[in-house]
Amino acid sequence: MSYHSTPKPTVMDKESGGASSGGTGGGGKGPGDLPVWDLSDLYPAPESPELKADLASVEAAARDFGTRLRGKVSSLDGAAFGAAIAEYEKLCEVLYRILSYGQLLHSANVSDPEVGRFYQGLNEKGTEISTETLFFTLEINRLDEGRLAEMMTAPEAAHYAPWIRDVRLFKDHQLSDDLEKLMHEKDITGAQSWVRLFDETMAALRFPIDGQDLTITEAMTMLSDRDGAARQKAAKALGKVLGDNIRLFGLITNTLAKDKELEDKWRHYPHPMASRNLANQVEDEVVDALVGAVKDSYPRLSHRYYSLKAKWFGVDKLDYWDRNAPLPEDDDRRWAWDEATALVMDAYHRFSPALGEVGKRFFDHNWIDVPARAGKASGAFAHPTVPSAHPYLLLNFMGRGRDVMTLAHELGHGVHQVLAGKQGTLMSNTPLTLAETASVFGEMLTFRAMVDAETDPKRRRVLLASKVEDMLNTVVRQIAFHDFERQVHAERRTGELSTERLGEIWMSVQTDSLGPAFRYDAEYATYWAYIPHFVHSPFYVYAYAFGDCLVNSLYGVYEQGEPGFQEKYLDMLRAGGTLRHRELLEPFGLDASDPGFWKKGLAVVEGFIDELEKEV
Repeated sequence: MSYHSTPKPTVMDKESGGASSGGTGGGGKGPGDLPVWDLSDLYPAPESPELKADLASVEAAARDFGTRLRGKVSSLDGAAFGAAIAEYEKLCEVLYRILSYGQLLHSANVSDPEVGRFYQGLNEKGTEISTETLFFTLEINRLDEGRLAEMMTAPEAAHYAPWIRDVRLFKDHQLSDDLEKLMHEKDITGAQSWVRLFDETMAALRFPIDGQDLTITEAMTMLSDRDGAARQKAAKALGKVLGDNIRLFGLITNTLAKDKELEDKWRHYPHPMASRNLANQVEDEVVDALVGAVKDSYPRLSHRYYSLKAKWFGVDKLDYWDRNAPLPEDDDRRWAWDEATALVMDAYHRFSPALGEVGKRFFDHNWIDVPARAGKASGAFAHPTVPSAHPYLLLNFMGRGRDVMTLAHELGHGVHQVLAGKQGTLMSNTPLTLAETASVFGEMLTFRAMVDAETDPKRRRVLLASKVEDMLNTVVRQIAFHDFERQVHAERRTGELSTERLGEIWMSVQTDSLGPAFRYDAEYATYWAYIPHFVHSPFYVYAYAFGDCLVNSLYGVYEQGEPGFQEKYLDMLRAGGTLRHRELLEPFGLDASDPGFWKKGLAVVEGFIDELEKEV
């Protein structure tokens, strides 16, 4: 769907997220007594009278809205304009609740064909309903500045000034009403269908390892196993199965890249990243500065760290499946769910009791789907749903330290979404670049809590190394992903890329970013195929590096004892999408457009590596 008519995006994890998950109704316990979420706060069941009633009412309301206001927006006075936006917001609230329920239900049951059909049916009906209101934002963008300024003097309209600002960001890229309607209606059989094909294919794949057919979540988890032979078996199985399906993944990638190219051409975007940067409300030059700073840092960060890791393992080169291997002295501690939640919640509460109380709701009310299980979307995400309800989190918790950090990360998203909800359906959504702030900050709080509680020097080193690896995964690896996307989309404009060429680009960006400490086998050239962000949200990935570097700088201000930091931080989260990054960071004395800003964030990672290097 087009930018002004879709539900707020699911925020995915860094490598293997999906866009969905959940049970059909009441919450409870999953495998190993892990909680599953309760979707009844949205609707009791797919066939419930409440869902049917909301579908019927929002469809009728959307048609009435169009009948009364289509072609008349420019003639409204300010008060009537504000009332129309408020009415539009109420329509969106109901429609997004319905679509969120379908998305969450599908995520928990991606392999279930009945759930898939239900999800598709909701999407088709949602497209039909939102087509009735599509005219509204199109007409807003056709208002001349003088007329709009006059309308915005009314308090009813002025309340929505941030939303109007964001809608009009796209006015120069808007097509005729008929073309916008056509593109909107066909998206359900175009890009969305290819995304669904990817999700359902990935959920159905099984990876044979030691006589067991594992899901991708289970196989990827084995890449962090203490046993090098187990890591190798998992890596080989992943490469084999991805390779067996590589033509399909290549077709999906080529088709979606071409689809984006065509839309970009019609909308007159100057480059493939332009629409994402505009949606993220971040200037091209700021993104370029971030990418340049990270790529310049490869030798000082990833190259240096993985050379240290090879020394710790007593080898000249690491195999690619050893990238996330535990250190030799790592006791491979497994965390029980109750231990993980206690650690994360204590870290949140110690920073701010108010923040901790918001986080506690997710555990008290079954807003999290925790266990890994067959048919469930892989990875992790936070879905904001609508302000009248609450966010939901999806995890695939396997008890490793990284799973604890994933909990801290996704809980940060959820708390952010709750606090921003007071801005309402149209203004609570945060650009992706800032959406990662609370999640990465939550990780940092949890990491500091772990380190502070650890007295064993060897264990502290393990924790520090694990944090460095997480930061490299968040910054270096995501910018390498960004580089892969940039090259793929650029080359797609001259013709379809072969799966061999996709593999060549992947291998090039991986060797550049990770450095000379790794040995790669041929099957690693297929690993690009499992990254969902390339399919779900092109050019999403740089937001992780943006968020990590931003949080490093922000946390530095906190450690320096900035007066009133906690309340300023909560105000930043409460602002939702009403403020831009410059306005949000100004109270902390930070400016992302300053060339030194990114270097300051990267210096935190470099400092951790300096500490580790002293011990070699």
